[in-house]
Amino acid sequence: MIIYGKQIVLYVLEKHPHLIEEVMFSKEIDKKLFSKFLKLGKKIIKLDNKKAQGLSKGGNHQGFFLKLGEFEYTPIKDIKDMNFVLVLDGLTDVGNIGAIIRTAYSLGVDGIVASNVRTLNNSGIFRTSAGALADMPFSLYPKTLDLANELHQCGFALIGATMDGTDLKKYGKIENSDKVALFLGSEGEGIHPKVQKKLDLKVSIGMEHEFDSLNVSVAAGILIYTLKR
Repeated sequence: MIIYGKQIVLYVLEKHPHLIEEVMFSKEIDKKLFSKFLKLGKKIIKLDNKKAQGLSKGGNHQGFFLKLGEFEYTPIKDIKDMNFVLVLDGLTDVGNIGAIIRTAYSLGVDGIVASNVRTLNNSGIFRTSAGALADMPFSLYPKTLDLANELHQCGFALIGATMDGTDLKKYGKIENSDKVALFLGSEGEGIHPKVQKKLDLKVSIGMEHEFDSLNVSVAAGILIYTLKR
């Protein structure tokens, strides 16, 4: 898995150096910083501009690249032992998922499950999450309906964000001991109707004005914060 960009490369160097397999640069860097990479004992490669552009697919790489080991998803059995988890039903957009991971990690969500998807662009999500994907337990599950049933059997209260849900402000905050799974659907499709029937509670974000086009990552932040405030 290739990641690029100075900020995220330095984050991994500081927080997760064990993930690094190769270091790549397409520019000269500070000697003091270079010595930190040397101490990893990993292969260091100098890239030409054409190769760098190819690896970043035209993105803003700033001359910094890392090859990381293959991303390992958290086993679903570990997710079931958590208290507050987020379920992303059918979300595939790299930018949205990365932003949700950053917010969820910052606000104290225990784990995230991406469901109703077969594969994800893990390197893209790692980048858009600013490295938080390395810190947040993240699982992949094929069918959201089956996941809802399993979580319910494990004692989770299933809460879903829907257009016809009740304003979340009318409910009290969740406690650290509560087992809660918050379901979010894609912006286009929302939570699948069969999954909605399994929910214990449908919630929405009360608006001051009639404007219902909140980005799903923004909505996720508001919902998580309101539940835990």
